[in-house]
Amino acid sequence: MQFDLNYFLAFVFTPPSSLLIGLVITVVVTIASMVLGIVLGLLLAIGGLSRYHTLRGLNQCYLVFFRGTPTLVQLMLVYFGLPALFGGADLFPPHIPILGFSLNGALLAGSIAFGLHEAAYMSEITRSGILAIDRGQAEAAKALGMTPALSMRRIILPQAVRIMVPPLGNQFNAMLKTTSLLSVIAVPEMFHVAESVQAATFKTFEVYLGVSLYYLALTSLWGVLQRAIERRVRLGGTKQDKIDRISTETTVVET
Repeated sequence: MQFDLNYFLAFVFTPPSSLLIGLVITVVVTIASMVLGIVLGLLLAIGGLSRYHTLRGLNQCYLVFFRGTPTLVQLMLVYFGLPALFGGADLFPPHIPILGFSLNGALLAGSIAFGLHEAAYMSEITRSGILAIDRGQAEAAKALGMTPALSMRRIILPQAVRIMVPPLGNQFNAMLKTTSLLSVIAVPEMFHVAESVQAATFKTFEVYLGVSLYYLALTSLWGVLQRAIERRVRLGGTKQDKIDRISTETTVVET
């Protein structure tokens, strides 16, 4: 065996600054992709629950495509396919000025591709959360004069969120690892930096094992945060259930 323990320990505990920057990029892309996925997923879920066949059909087509094709293929389709579709237009240039900052075009393309991919899963998570809420809640809100949109925003979604938190956290965990695919379009996230270090040092096993530990640290930290969030949501749900029960009992007595 040819394992350089000293180099491995140095790589893990005194990493190059480029690796730390790559770690930040990994987290930023994960958050941006999840935010985009949650927003689009909510819209898709509402469309999937619509009484209009066209909206339900579009929702199903979206889900079938983005859940049935590899994430890497979707990334290539956005980064290379869209510019080709628009006659070779440079949709994702190396530097995109936004609010005084310079945004990497490949990073933007990756965030969009991952967000579109995540939306397909968030749509099903959101739809399941909404359907899990007792239908009587919506009917009671309608009886009070609430519009469907107001009922969804103030009654249904707040309760559905408690159901959605665990699978949403799992998707965030998965996205942290999926960001490594950005290396194929030269986004300087953690895995791409590790590849560059390996090419320069030929310390293949040491570098890839080291970067594996960094991903493990990120997912483990998120696991701790996720459990804390779930406990907080459960406590909030218990208190809200008591309030709802008292309100219901008061309404019955008054009636």
